[in-house]
Amino acid sequence: MRRNVVLTIIIVAVALLAVSTLLLATPKPASTTVAGELDERIVAANNDFGFKLFGRLTSSAPTKNVFISPSSVAFALAMTLNGAGGETKNAMARALSLSAMTLDEVNAASAVLMNELLSADEEVELSIANSLWARLDVRFLPGFIRANRSHYDAEVTALDFASPQAAPWINTWVSNKTQGKISDIVDDPIDPLTIMFLINAIYFKAAWTEPFDPEATREADFQLLTGETKQVQRMHLFHDFRYLETESFQAVSLPYASERLSMYVFLPGETTGLPAFQSQLTRENWESWMSEFSYREGLLALPRFKVEYGAKLNSALTALGMGVAFDQYLADFSLMAETDVPIYISQVKHKTYIDLDEFGTEAAAVTMVEMALGSAPMEDEPEPFEMIVDRPFIIAIRDNETGALLFLGSIVEP
Repeated sequence: MRRNVVLTIIIVAVALLAVSTLLLATPKPASTTVAGELDERIVAANNDFGFKLFGRLTSSAPTKNVFISPSSVAFALAMTLNGAGGETKNAMARALSLSAMTLDEVNAASAVLMNELLSADEEVELSIANSLWARLDVRFLPGFIRANRSHYDAEVTALDFASPQAAPWINTWVSNKTQGKISDIVDDPIDPLTIMFLINAIYFKAAWTEPFDPEATREADFQLLTGETKQVQRMHLFHDFRYLETESFQAVSLPYASERLSMYVFLPGETTGLPAFQSQLTRENWESWMSEFSYREGLLALPRFKVEYGAKLNSALTALGMGVAFDQYLADFSLMAETDVPIYISQVKHKTYIDLDEFGTEAAAVTMVEMALGSAPMEDEPEPFEMIVDRPFIIAIRDNETGALLFLGSIVEP
């Protein structure tokens, strides 16, 4: 048996219904555990992790669009956490801001949160799904499989990874579950050392509560970070928005459908600039800002845009403190599978897509983790505001009930 057998775990904005003959010894529970009230610590942890990860990615690529799904990455790594032990488990928990919760609490809270999000608004198309793809000749531990099935509703299937149909099968499934927005995540052919793919899926499509008038959209200048300008199609809407203005930025909330979910657009002031504003993006500041929005009439001019993003997350996650999980000699994933050598994470990838226009937003996310075996009312009416988004800005799609961040992005070139 070769020493460097690879275990690949993929977290994708997708999932597949299948039952593995290899894993029939671990029966699927009758239903996912979703009972109980939402433990707000899971939202705080996921958002905190999301802002930290976002900060690392934007600082390493300051002139590029960055668009991630904090919820997708957090759910996927929480599922992976069920296979970790010792210091690897502790390091991952710290990086994910989950140290104050036990693994059982994380699993139960994640199940409730997913259920809350899935039932958030019947007028919004929002899907979250998880699955595990196992190589036929490897035995995965029942506890690991059971935890992911019962709490994350993960569907399990076994594949012959040597088959030329394996990668196309998974990638077709990914494309189908993201409505064709993310077409692939698995390299073809599959690496002969790969033994597992673990997949998380998020797909989102919703109409604005108050759409923009397409006839008001017109070409306009957008100033890039380089100082150059490009032509964009800019939408316009005069409305009574939830709005916030400080010395550093203007921000507006654009609700979807019944207003349970919203997109928040933050425009840094000209003297502040995007990089300086991004350094203020922390969970603590975010929660404070969310409580300060109030209704105000004004004009919003926002570019119409479509962005596809992809990044390898190894460096960012290592910087956040879970480097041991990437170390083939020190990583401990002994609760995941029966193997003769230790398992470690060899790669984490993330792909996203967003299309924003006058009528609404469509977005999807994919995250891949590849692992290996190795050693109140105002008294006076304010003047209408004017928010002209003509320079780099920040967007976030948030569930206003739970506070969970589904997507978070830095748009430097729409």
